[in-house]
Formats: sequence, C-alpha cells, structure tokens
Amino acid sequence: MHEFQLRVYYEDTDLAGIVYYANYLKFIERGRSEWVRSVGVDQAALKRDHGIVFAVRRVEADYLRSAKFDDLLTVRTDLVAETGARITLDQSIWRGEERLFEAQVVLVCMTEEGSVARLPAEIRRKLAPPVH
Repeated sequence: MHEFQLRVYYEDTDLAGIVYYANYLKFIERGRSEWVRSVGVDQAALKRDHGIVFAVRRVEADYLRSAKFDDLLTVRTDLVAETGARITLDQSIWRGEERLFEAQVVLVCMTEEGSVARLPAEIRRKLAPPVH
C-alpha cells in the first residue's frame, strides 16, 4: 500500500467549508501519481520513450464523511490487478483513522492517439506487487 499526505486548503472547500466533492478525485489523482513515481515509473519518460500514457477508464466512488479546511489527509493506493493494458486500484482518503472516501479506479494504457496499448514488460515488473 502506498500513502500520500496532503492538507486541505481553503480553495478545496465549498461555501459550507467542506471539501467540494470533485476535489476528492483530484486528491486520488495525486495519490496515483505519487504511487507510480514511488515504484520507479517516470510517466514523462513512458510517454517520450514508448508513446504510452495512463487514462482513467472508470471510477466507482463512495463519499463516506466530509473533509474540512486544514484537515491533514492520507490518500492510500493499493494495486488490485494489472494486465497488459489495464490497472485496477483501490484508493481511499483518511483523516487519521477515519475513512472519508473510497474508490475503485480502472486505468488503461493508451497511445497518444487514443488506441489501447500494452505496457512494456519492464514497467509491468515495476508495478507488480512484491512477492513474499
């Protein structure tokens, strides 16, 4: 499991002082980007060298509790499955021990032209969970 911390800023909230619902998607995007970086995948190099980018295909989200201005949040990212061209992740947002948001995200690998592409073997190895 990968964890990424962030602080809720005033700009993230609505008139009621709670995090605007669409910002949770931004927060988990940051968590995914940091997860990919943490396993050693350089997305700019992946695009430059292989012409491949990640695109969100599907998000199923549940909003459980509200985050508020100045909360310190943790985005957790877990790899569920990876095939040659698809990655499924479970992501959640926590305030301490309280789960506020959870989502399952399906990413697809695509060429810059929008066609589905297979991930190179060396990238798949980096994304694979460690064997115990």
